[in-house]
Amino acid sequence: MLKQDIVREATRLTRVGRLVEATVLLQRMLRGETAPGTTFGTAGDSALTRHEQPLIIDAKADIIEKMDRPHFRATSTQPHMLRDEPLHRTKGPSGLRLRIRRAPPSTPDILPADAKFIEGVYSNRAGSRTYRLFIPSRYHGQPLPLVVMLHGCTQSPDDFAAGTRMNFIAEEQTCFVVYPAQPREANRAKCWNWFRTADQQRDRGEPSLIAGITRQIMRDYSVDPKRVYAGGLSAGAAAAAIMGATYSDLYAAIGVHSGLACGAAIDLPSAFVAMRQGGGSNEKVILGDGSLVPTIVFHGDRDITVHPSNGDHILEQSMKKTSTQKKVHRGRVPGGLAYTRTIHTDASGRAIFEHWNIHGAGHAWSGGSPVGSYTDPRGPDATREMLRFFLEHSLPQQPG
Repeated sequence: MLKQDIVREATRLTRVGRLVEATVLLQRMLRGETAPGTTFGTAGDSALTRHEQPLIIDAKADIIEKMDRPHFRATSTQPHMLRDEPLHRTKGPSGLRLRIRRAPPSTPDILPADAKFIEGVYSNRAGSRTYRLFIPSRYHGQPLPLVVMLHGCTQSPDDFAAGTRMNFIAEEQTCFVVYPAQPREANRAKCWNWFRTADQQRDRGEPSLIAGITRQIMRDYSVDPKRVYAGGLSAGAAAAAIMGATYSDLYAAIGVHSGLACGAAIDLPSAFVAMRQGGGSNEKVILGDGSLVPTIVFHGDRDITVHPSNGDHILEQSMKKTSTQKKVHRGRVPGGLAYTRTIHTDASGRAIFEHWNIHGAGHAWSGGSPVGSYTDPRGPDATREMLRFFLEHSLPQQPG
């Protein structure tokens, strides 16, 4: 079967909801294992997917990834990558696989003393999303910055807050933080659907819901409209990149941790390729006013879920709009990982892009807490650095 036939068949399987079979098919193609004359969607294939049930890894965009290495574990070299998986055991070429059920984080893991973490809901023509809003203890009606945090696949607002500890850093800096929640009804792995053209458009789909939540918080509380930001992990990071591209008039800066550029994929097959090899850009994306949005990127150079080149693509997409000067700093967390921090400054010397390449890190939030999922405590503190970068930027004064 030719590659184009395989992609066509994978697309058909996706449309009828047979995502596991579609992904296995694409994996075979990329590994060169598909023999001529192979048929798909048969009883034999169904048996294969039952007995070789792969591990679900974060930000799959409903893509299921099989870990091919039998020695893969949630060890100190790839900490907590599998900790939020339900317990599951199957046999196959990779041997025994384990999924470990984790307890939800407790309130002290999420919320500083005297602060609040309340629930809300927003609805529009695209649907409805719940969210959790962090209100710092020192809020007394004064205008504060607002950070929108978009979780990765299989995560929840509470889990993401616990892993990133964003609420605790926001308490120090006196900021609001809102965590929109992606339900299983929208994506069975709770991924933001960053790979669908309909969810890459301004005032449509999921971007309209995330922007709507942002504006609802701005109406209900005293928020500085020039200091509103969006960040995320993996699928949430890809969604944050979309928000920056489509709502540059709303967000003053964005943070992308282990994510992909806006328009890197337009469907499930192209999402799989983008995650494995790096993605391009979708020219059909409906952008905002086209203004440059300052961006900070974090990516581990051993990320086997989202290829590290995607971090470079995010900055390349942004830097088409301006010329910059580059400064490179190298360092190491005491007792932890080394990193290369590349800073791009504009003509005035203002840092508008940062890229943290974390050496030896996989697909996990750098410097995060092991209380949450998909964290690597050995890396630099992405939460603190992301919020620091955010607060260095504000939207320009609007005329009139």
